Amino acid sequence: MKFLILSFSLLANTAFGLPQASQLLQVDLKDGSGKKVGSAKITEGKTGVTLHLEVEGLTPGDHAVHFHEKGVCTGPDFKSAGGHFNPTHKEHGLEDAKGHHSGDMRNFTVGTLGKAVVDVKDESVTLGNGVTSLFQVGGTSIVIHAKPDDYKSQPAGNAGDRGVCGEIHGA
Repeated sequence: MKFLILSFSLLANTAFGLPQASQLLQVDLKDGSGKKVGSAKITEGKTGVTLHLEVEGLTPGDHAVHFHEKGVCTGPDFKSAGGHFNPTHKEHGLEDAKGHHSGDMRNFTVGTLGKAVVDVKDESVTLGNGVTSLFQVGGTSIVIHAKPDDYKSQPAGNAGDRGVCGEIHGA
C-alpha cells in the first residue's frame, strides 16, 4: 500500500476565526513523496460530517477510515496522528453497546484498479465548536488504514497499518 498525506484548504467563511456551520474542507491527497493521488471534501450537515473521498493508488478491497486525535502526519507510519479521535472517552467500535469513538466510521471499498469515489458519514463529529469539533487545538487528522475495521476490537478495530494521513486545522 502506498502511503499518502492529506492537506487541506478551508473554503468556508469564518467570523472571528471560528468555524461556521456548513463549512467545506477541500483536501488534496498526497503520497509520502508528495505526489497528489486524489482529493477529499469534508462537509458539515445537520448531523455530523460527510467525508467525500476520491482516491487512487490504494490496495483494492475494504479499508478503515478514522479521524485521529492529533493534527500531525509524519510518514511513513503516521503514528504521530495518535489514536482515534475520542473526546467523549468511549470504547472503540461502531458495534460497541456503550458507544464508540467519535472518530470511528464505516469501512469503504477500493475497486480493482485501486480507485474509490465514496462518501463516508460520521455523525459524532462537527466542523463547528465544542468537544467533538475536528478543529481542536493542535488539530486532528484523517487516517485510512490498510485493512477494514472489525468494528469491535480494542483499541482500533484491527485495521492494520496507517496508509493515508491528513492534517485538519481550524481557520
